[in-house]
Amino acid sequence: MNDYEIIALYGARDEAAIRETAAKYGGYCFSIANNILANEQDSEECVNDTYLRTWNCIPPQNPNNFKMFLAKITRNLALDRYRAQTCVKRGGGEVVTALDEIAELVADTTEVDGEVAEREFANMLNAFLHSLPERECNIFVRRYFYMDEIENIARKYRLRESNVLVILSRTRKKLRENLRKKGYMI
Repeated sequence: MNDYEIIALYGARDEAAIRETAAKYGGYCFSIANNILANEQDSEECVNDTYLRTWNCIPPQNPNNFKMFLAKITRNLALDRYRAQTCVKRGGGEVVTALDEIAELVADTTEVDGEVAEREFANMLNAFLHSLPERECNIFVRRYFYMDEIENIARKYRLRESNVLVILSRTRKKLRENLRKKGYMI
């Protein structure tokens, strides 16, 4: 079943939409959640929460890219769960490391107010990512959106971990310059 047909099932409030979503994207959503949470049970619960959130969002929303719509919901739910689990004890882990790496850019950006400004910022970020060479963009997204480990990224792209770290560092520097040019950083 294609994405448009699944979205139509949500619009018709047909529970088959959840079954079809689970069949097509369950593993994908689980992978996203598990990269962040590193716990199978929590990841499975997060995926189930993704289905519920999707059910509640469609309609009124009608996503153009259903896979990325699910990825964003899953990622946000997993990050919320991760924050809730670590608010008492701040430990290490891949998520903390990845967030620390990108925090310098996020912390220095000016206040983004309102939905329009957020959309403009998202469009600017997407344009920046699309301007990168494909491998560099994919490495950046795998690290900072999917919270993938450096070791896994290196293995996937047949690079040494040190090469991945250099690519990420250079890409963050390019993003910082881009944010400054666009007025998002002081």
